[in-house]
Amino acid sequence: MQAFYADHFVLPLPAGHRFPMAKYQRLRDRVAGELPQVRMGVAPRASDGELALAHAPAYIQAVAEGTLEAALMREIGFPWSTEMVERSRRSVGATVAAARAALGLQGRAEGVAANMAGGTHHASAGKGGGFCVFNDAAVAARQMQMEWARRQRTPLRVAVIDLDVHQGNGTASIFRNDPGVFTLSLHGQKNFPFRKEASDLDVDLPDGCTDAPYLQALEHALDELERRFEPGLVIYLAGADPFEGDRLGRLKLSYDGLEARDRRVFDWAWQRRIPLAFAMAGGYGVNIDETVQVQMNTYRVAIEYWKRWKMAPMVAHCEPAASSCPLP
Repeated sequence: MQAFYADHFVLPLPAGHRFPMAKYQRLRDRVAGELPQVRMGVAPRASDGELALAHAPAYIQAVAEGTLEAALMREIGFPWSTEMVERSRRSVGATVAAARAALGLQGRAEGVAANMAGGTHHASAGKGGGFCVFNDAAVAARQMQMEWARRQRTPLRVAVIDLDVHQGNGTASIFRNDPGVFTLSLHGQKNFPFRKEASDLDVDLPDGCTDAPYLQALEHALDELERRFEPGLVIYLAGADPFEGDRLGRLKLSYDGLEARDRRVFDWAWQRRIPLAFAMAGGYGVNIDETVQVQMNTYRVAIEYWKRWKMAPMVAHCEPAASSCPLP
């Protein structure tokens, strides 16, 4: 299974900053040591043209040049640096590369592929927020739609399944009134962002929500997604922050509950033979090793479904109107 990383592009953060930058390197170290099925590669750098598929050119330029006004930088939550810009581009590039690998746009379809960071769903077209500079899922969705249309001559519809504990407000705003992308967000009702955008499907969860009601809510959400939309690609934000030990989560999911969540999403996509690219999204454990363990469990589940694709390769999903569906 292919996975793309950018943890060696480290943001210089002030002492005591609450963003857990070290989790990315720890995740890569553990994957490298424990999961030999994962083929890791350096994330490519997203270009201005790719970023402009989801972001305003003036915003891209201001971020690149360090001229974004102070209030907007405070909303992002990072001090500006060239390293921040580079890492943000690479984080987007990783989800683009993972989606491309899952779909097979540069070779055989992997079915499942990963960004070892990503999930920057608070970034909207003209601003960032909540430790998110550019929106990797939004850029990847539109880039894949362009590449698929050029190669297959059919439209590609994308579902973003966002299971970070915080609502994907940036993704929702970018794809507002866009019939080609369906945004599903399952999140804490009272958690950040306190002013939420309308996704195609929002599921608000109460503080303290445990495994059983969470999984029931997810099941209903996937049923509703299937009723309303037929995707050809899933981009899955596998946030670790619903975990009971997360500092910013406010939910109470266990390791087993989060693994069951992951398994249900991967199984939903596999049963419909829909390629899936996933990103790690948020995770702010009191003990950072617990966040990494949640993410490792996601990778173990992902590998199971990647193996199914390798053992029984299927034609990727096509639009019902398409007269034929050539192999990717």
